[in-house]
This record gives sequence, C-alpha cells and structure tokens, in this order.
Amino acid sequence: MTTETADGVGFRSKRGPILIALMLSTGLVAIDSTIVATAVPSIVGDIGGFSSFPWLFSAYLLAQAVSVPVYAKLSDVLGRKPIILSGIALFLLGSTLCGLAWSMPALIAFRVLQGLGAGAVQPVSITIAGDIYTLAERAKVQGYLASVWAISSVVGPTLGGVFASLGIWRWIFLINIPLCLLAGWMLARTFHEDVKRTTHRIDYLGAVLLTTALSLLILGALEGGQAWAWNSPVSIAVFAVGAVLLAAFLVVERKAAEPVLPPWVVSRRLLSTTAMIAFGIGAVMLGLTSYVPTFLEGALQTSPLLAGLALAALTLGWPISASQAGRFYLRIGFRRTALIGISITVVGTGILALTASAPSVLLVAASCFVVGLGLGLVATPTLIAAQSSVEWNERGVVTGTNLFARSIGSSIGVAVFGAVANAIYANSGGPNPQSTIQASSAVFLAVLVGAVLTVVAVIAMPEAGAKSPEAAPETDAVRSQD
Repeated sequence: MTTETADGVGFRSKRGPILIALMLSTGLVAIDSTIVATAVPSIVGDIGGFSSFPWLFSAYLLAQAVSVPVYAKLSDVLGRKPIILSGIALFLLGSTLCGLAWSMPALIAFRVLQGLGAGAVQPVSITIAGDIYTLAERAKVQGYLASVWAISSVVGPTLGGVFASLGIWRWIFLINIPLCLLAGWMLARTFHEDVKRTTHRIDYLGAVLLTTALSLLILGALEGGQAWAWNSPVSIAVFAVGAVLLAAFLVVERKAAEPVLPPWVVSRRLLSTTAMIAFGIGAVMLGLTSYVPTFLEGALQTSPLLAGLALAALTLGWPISASQAGRFYLRIGFRRTALIGISITVVGTGILALTASAPSVLLVAASCFVVGLGLGLVATPTLIAAQSSVEWNERGVVTGTNLFARSIGSSIGVAVFGAVANAIYANSGGPNPQSTIQASSAVFLAVLVGAVLTVVAVIAMPEAGAKSPEAAPETDAVRSQD
C-alpha cells in the first residue's frame, strides 16, 4: 500500500480531478432526489397512475437504503472503483429506462434500478474521500460534497419545473445519461487504487436476508398510515416477516466467514454511538425537508419556489459549517465538536417549534440556516471519527453503516411525523391554514425532541480526539493515484 504527500484540497490539486468526479457522482444522486417532485403533475398527465405516484419516491428511497450495507461491504472486498462504477452504470441504465417509461408501474420499476445505483454511488464516494484525503483535509472535502446537496436543493426542483413546463419531463431522467458517462469516465481515468487480491467468501445468504428484511421494515415505515393503517393485517404482516428475517440474518452473521454486516460494527462504542447520531440527523433532516414547504405554503399561501428557497437555507448552512469542522475537531476533538453542533441544532429547531404559531418566511429560513450550521458540525466530525477508527478494509462498511443509519432515521422520522400531522388533520376536518399551523407546530416540536435525544447519543460518544489512539493515522489507508 503506497501513500502520496498531501497537496491541498481543491480542484487544482493533484487529487482535484478525483474530487470533481466524486462531486459529479454525488450530484447525480442529490439532484435526482429532488428533481422529480415538481414534474409529478406532468408525468401523471402523460402516462397516468395518479394513485401510484408516491411510489416514485418510496421505491427509489427503499432501493437506495437497503442496498447501501451490501455495496459498502463489497467495496471493502473488491475495492471502491469497481463498485462505484457499477453503481453509476446501474444509475445510467435506470435513468435511460425511466426516460423511456410507458406507464407508471414501469417508471416505478425503473426508479428501483436508479435507487440501486444510488445505493452504491453515495457511500462509496464518501469512502473514497476518506481514503485519499488526510484527517485534517476530510472536513473540507465533506464541505465540498455537502455543497453539492445545497446546490441540488435549488437546481433540482427548478430544473424539474422547467422540463415539466416545456412538456419534456422525460429529460428529467435522460439528462443523467451524459452526466453518468462523464462521471464514470473521470473516475476510470483519474482514480486508481491498489487492492490486494485475495480469496473471499461473499456472504450471499446474509446479503439476501438483510436486503429483504430491511425492505419490508422500511416499506412498513414508509407506507404505514398512508397506503394502509398501522394496525391493519398488511402492516402487521410486513413488520412481522421483516422482524423474523432480521432475526435470521443475525443468526447467519454469527457463522459467516465474512459477514456483510460484521458484529463489531455495533459492538464498538464509537461506531454504535455515531450510527445513533446519524439516525437522529436523518430524522431531523427529513422532518424539516418534508414539512417546512407544506407549512409555508399551507399557512401563508407562499409559492412553492419561495417555500423551497426557505428550506434551501438548511442545505446552505450545512456545507459552510462542514467545511470548517476540521478546525474544531483537530483542536478540541470529535466529540466536543459534535456537542457544539448538536447544541446549535437544538437552538434552531427550538426556535422553529416555538415560533410556528406565528408563521414567517424569514424566520423559518433563518431557523433552517441555524439547523444546517449545527448539523454540519455534527454529521461531518462523527462520520470522520468513525472512518478514522478503522483500517481501509473496514472503512466501507463503517461509512455504509453510518449512511444507512441516517436513511433509517429518515424513514422512521417520516412515519412518525406523518402520523402526528395526519392525526391533527383528521381532528380538524382536513388541511386548512389553521390546521396546517397546528400540524406543523406538532411536527416541529417532534423534530426538537429528536434533536434533544440526539444530544444523548453525542454525550455517549467516547472521547476520540483527532490525535487519540482511536483515530487512525492520517495516511494509513490513502491509496496511490496517478
């Protein structure tokens, strides 16, 4: 294993082309998560299937979430490059087929392919960044990657609206073709890794059990209270079968030679607490991204564009603080940096919850910006702490577990917050300005509770300063690149 002297972070550095390729790859996933929403009316008007359109989002999210742990393990076994290129290829295939879809069921099926591709691209991109950048540089790199999401939160809905208004909604998906080809070409050309080839025993049974179990459990969380009642036979059966398969997976993993999700991932205190923190981050993020636009549009009758811009303040604050997180954790350690961040998050969500009864676009945007600043100082140092505590051949699993925990937090958060809002709407006779204010106030209070509970996880996180024994040497797993 060879290393290369750090030459700075930026597009003009020797690693700049790899960073650009990683940002482009991340952009594929980020834009696709927001671009479809504004085009739904045009899609339904063309191919029908209004009752099924929520599955355009659920199918994509589900496929992405359940495939992350499998891809993460494979990247530790086979290397990062073949896995991320395979993910881009799957995303390319799914996007092409989505652009050619002839019916809503077909479009939903092809969205699953896109989700399976995204499940490889996002975690492996972050893992590669952890491989080729030093401990001091990783926060700045995370800031670059987070900025992609900030830009996509504005560009995605806008671009989707433009394509829809021009009657060419299929280009929402077809535009990914040149972007996928460019990202794949840049990675193939600039990123080179030296992976020691050994014989591996891939845990196929564990992968199937984990994927199926998680699919059912996340499906139950996403569709409970929406497609079916929580106490319906369908809901009970989905959760019961998912739980049984998950139990079977745990039994299989104890005997597997190379388990897809090793037991040490949850037995090490640093890794388990950072996963719980990621879970809380996912819940807070989805709580705000799901209900801030609804709150502003329903309570103040603001335009979707203005509501989207208010929410964009959240994703603008995140990369700003994420890029500066390194200055903090190198001086005071990961845990203290995360405590500062989660404290800021609590303040932001608290302001939002306390002022929801008197809606204001500017106040909501300011609160979201504060929350974004806080989350950037939580997500970045905790992820880097987890990555830095392991060697190269474990970093993929650790990164995938962290991102998977965030996805699970998002799914459960959506289910809980949706149940809270729906209960208030039901008692108020349906959505109206007043009931929207009441429902959103309750949701924002629940988000505040989620942020406070995340404080507990941060406090439980062990002291793992950037120079502590738990932090791997800065160049212990940096791969050589040409």
